[in-house]
Amino acid sequence: MGLGGCILLIAVGAILTFATDWEMSGVDLDLVGLILMLVGFIGVAAYTSIARRRRAVVPPVVTERDDGHGL
Repeated sequence: MGLGGCILLIAVGAILTFATDWEMSGVDLDLVGLILMLVGFIGVAAYTSIARRRRAVVPPVVTERDDGHGL
């Protein structure tokens, strides 16, 4: 799951928790929304942690070249 999927989970969870007043028998939509938001936040944290490790700074390799032009 990418960053976009995590943000989508957070948005859907927030909508279910704060913007709806639906009632389903046997399902607490507020709790479902909170769980979706929690999973989304955990996903964002994991994604940024992995992305930070992948961006290790590697110094560029500089080689001298002799073109024969004497510059």
